[in-house]
Amino acid sequence: MKKLLTLALAAMTAAGATAAEEKKDSANANKPVFTTIKANPITSIKDQSRSGTCWAYSTLSFFESEILKKTGKTYDLCENFVAAKTYMDRAIATVRTHGDISFSQGGSSYDPLYCAVNYGLIPEGIMPAPGTPQGDSLNNFDEFFRGMTAYVEAIATSNAKKLTPVWKKGVQGIIDAYLGECPEEFTYEGKTYTPQTFAQSLGLNWDDYVSISSFTHHPFWKTFIVEVQDNWRWKPSYNVPMDDMMRIIDNAISEGYTVMWGGDVSEDGFTRKGLGVAYDAEKVRDLTGSDAARWLRLSASEKNNKFDSLGVNAPEIVPTQQMRQEAYDNWQTTDDHGMHIYGVAKDQNGREYYMVKNSWGEYGDYKGTWYMTKAFVAYKTIDFMVNKNAIPADIRKKLGI
Repeated sequence: MKKLLTLALAAMTAAGATAAEEKKDSANANKPVFTTIKANPITSIKDQSRSGTCWAYSTLSFFESEILKKTGKTYDLCENFVAAKTYMDRAIATVRTHGDISFSQGGSSYDPLYCAVNYGLIPEGIMPAPGTPQGDSLNNFDEFFRGMTAYVEAIATSNAKKLTPVWKKGVQGIIDAYLGECPEEFTYEGKTYTPQTFAQSLGLNWDDYVSISSFTHHPFWKTFIVEVQDNWRWKPSYNVPMDDMMRIIDNAISEGYTVMWGGDVSEDGFTRKGLGVAYDAEKVRDLTGSDAARWLRLSASEKNNKFDSLGVNAPEIVPTQQMRQEAYDNWQTTDDHGMHIYGVAKDQNGREYYMVKNSWGEYGDYKGTWYMTKAFVAYKTIDFMVNKNAIPADIRKKLGI
């Protein structure tokens, strides 16, 4: 009875908070009102919950849209299969390099692609549902990764003269216990597959997918390995100027393709409500009547309230190639999150935003979609995966693809 009362009180509190928020938003004439310019087909919103698997959710979502575009079929691909295969490979790489490759939950868009080519893919429902092996309803990697990381790092940094192959069985046992065993064969819609034959049946050409980035510490129009820890397979990206990077995204959306995006969401402008805006903090400070000393004393939540109050009238920076590079070099731009860009919209002032599918469930003001301004994406992109056929012809020619 006490539990039911607690739940009821929690629900009433949440409802009150929601009503208050709606009243506040209705009074804010600056709140964005979006008009969709183009939205390409996507599959349903998923929830990675307490797991660092945005790279798996966003890339498989991207592949699901690729399948929709090419075949018209809807699939729900299994993220934990990709995670299981990737974590075993990363453990081996960490041990092989005596710990110089970090062992963590994160990954890159190349990991699901590598899995599809080398191990295959499976649909959701073949392995245990996320979280169920440990009695949960969604993924929770806290206990799972604490134990596995300690195990892997102990092996990687041991002073043994020679390792036995048994340590790999230990890692595999942990993965199997928390995620479930990966099938060697399964039946789906009346047909029997292996993960490899299932991946082949999806109708995609895995050679079509390339990674794009834009930084000046490597020459443009060549490939380079983006120096972030989760690019542990050292997959090269094509390096293009910032304006061409943005042209590729715009052309992809225009031609009915989508984009798997990796970048920085640690900025004040990336809100939990569903927005990504490259705020010009100095201009915002001036518009809100705060002098520099007072602005510095404000808490993060107080600053965010001032950003929110300006809404669509909040001024943005105009990103440059130099700004991108400086933010990357001084650690302001970090490799935080992977999401799936699928469309373009504009607000009531005409400012354009990318429509972005997140993997936090139907969260935020837009039920799992984030609206990120083009300035935000230009400034905060680390890299992205795209079908090479979505790249403008002149850029493809210069890249030789």
